[in-house]
Amino acid sequence: MSGGSSTNNPVPNFYRASADDFKKIPGSPIAYWVSEKVNEIFANYKPVSYFAEGKEGLKTGNNDLYLRYWYEINSAMNGNWVYIVKGGSFRKWYGNKEYVVYWKGNGKKLSEVENSNIPNRKYLFKKYLTWSNLSSSCFSMRFVSDDCLFETKSSALFFTENIEINELLAYFNSKVASNILGMLAPTLDFKIGPVTSIPYNIICNSSIIENTNEAISLSKSDWDSYETSWDFTTLPLLRPEYRGHTLEETYATLRTHWRETTLKMQRLEEENNRIFIEAYGLEEELTPDVPLSEITLTCNPHYRYNRNKTEEELDALLLTDTVKEFISYAVGCMFGRYSPDTPGLVLANQGEGMADFSAKVPNPSFLPDDDNIIPILDDEYFTDDIVTRFREFLKVTFGNETLAENLAFIAKALSGKSSGSPENVIRNYFLKQFYKDHLKMYKKRPIYWFFSSGKKQGFNALIYMHRYDKSTLAKMRTDYLLELESRLDAAISILSDDAPKNKKRITKLRSQIDEIKTYDELLNNKALSLIEIDLDDGVVVNYAKFEGLVKKI
Repeated sequence: MSGGSSTNNPVPNFYRASADDFKKIPGSPIAYWVSEKVNEIFANYKPVSYFAEGKEGLKTGNNDLYLRYWYEINSAMNGNWVYIVKGGSFRKWYGNKEYVVYWKGNGKKLSEVENSNIPNRKYLFKKYLTWSNLSSSCFSMRFVSDDCLFETKSSALFFTENIEINELLAYFNSKVASNILGMLAPTLDFKIGPVTSIPYNIICNSSIIENTNEAISLSKSDWDSYETSWDFTTLPLLRPEYRGHTLEETYATLRTHWRETTLKMQRLEEENNRIFIEAYGLEEELTPDVPLSEITLTCNPHYRYNRNKTEEELDALLLTDTVKEFISYAVGCMFGRYSPDTPGLVLANQGEGMADFSAKVPNPSFLPDDDNIIPILDDEYFTDDIVTRFREFLKVTFGNETLAENLAFIAKALSGKSSGSPENVIRNYFLKQFYKDHLKMYKKRPIYWFFSSGKKQGFNALIYMHRYDKSTLAKMRTDYLLELESRLDAAISILSDDAPKNKKRITKLRSQIDEIKTYDELLNNKALSLIEIDLDDGVVVNYAKFEGLVKKI
């Protein structure tokens, strides 16, 4: 904000301010640059606390035991878990709905935990506005529905009947509120006190209400377009309205839609800013402009990635990540978590299998893997090899006639190059990068587990934890590991007919066999142990039971 007039500050970089002016601002911060107009706003308008109540969220006393990402547990939740928001990244309007909290007996068990605290019970399961208490960026507020609790890192604002929630939300996401909050909370520690202390003028503007409704809708649609959202139904790339003849054409249409959505959100926010700036008389101090980096949609690369990149670099990153999301969804379909024939989750409860899939998807165009074990190897040794299955998924979703073109498009998006065999590029991605991307997407709480014999890549396989049962390891050993060892031995025998020519390949295969034999000892021991898991325990506890067999997180 600009400083006082030249009359008040006759000497450059020297400010005079009245102590009485400081007292108009809650907490009386030493903000000597505050203009007379802002002081008038504090003097003339009531604080937000007059219209809405800020409340602290619950404390579990042990987040490791009582908080989970929603995708770690059974989708049915069995009455044991409810949604909870817990801070999160800079995002306006809607989103950051990622966690569940243990709530058996309406929170009775949780309330008995040492150091836990469930304050403000009468406000639970009501609609509210929330924000992240700590931020490394700008302040942002989001709407939350009444099925979701709030944790200590995500305070809540509850409103009275006579106040329009959309207008209040729009105000907090405006440049007016942001600049005033910057004065009350200069360290970006947005506690309830500063947030509810900013002055608020109810202006009852219908355009703001309509703009905010649309902003929430756009933000929710964006959030739900990614599989880490509970309300995810299918990939945008597979929606009929964007479908082209090839994957490349489809992406081009979708990318145009994303640009239009981002610019539309920018227009909505800037219009809201104009209205608030005029209502508060701050035309000489603020502009309504919102940079693209602050349009908080995941489909907007200016927000999603480092803002110092060029347009070409941003577009390349977005294309690569969109293709990786397509691959991730394909893997989900391979395991039956999703199906291209029905929206949303299919197999997402512990122990569900093919019979459950058939009941939910009676006429599937793409069947999931029947034994929940998908090998990821350096060659196509099995019929359910992951690259083979991915190729089948592409045929089902985009047709056999464009398969080669689509494989080439995917390979180029992954590698940035047009040369080389597309299937080799894709296989190399599954072997070396897929699991890293999965860990990043699922915030180190993977739902697909990567079993690996080690650096020589002798044996690798994915399983889906929701379909795991105590016989899975035995099947992995007999049907895949030992069978692979036998096939590698046979390959060496054939290559030995011209040993000098095939020396390098033979050496690699022998190293892989040695690695497999060592791995087999551990896999056999674990298989005989008939390890059981409980999804309610979360990924960290369950994953640790397979230490030595799975990739380290």
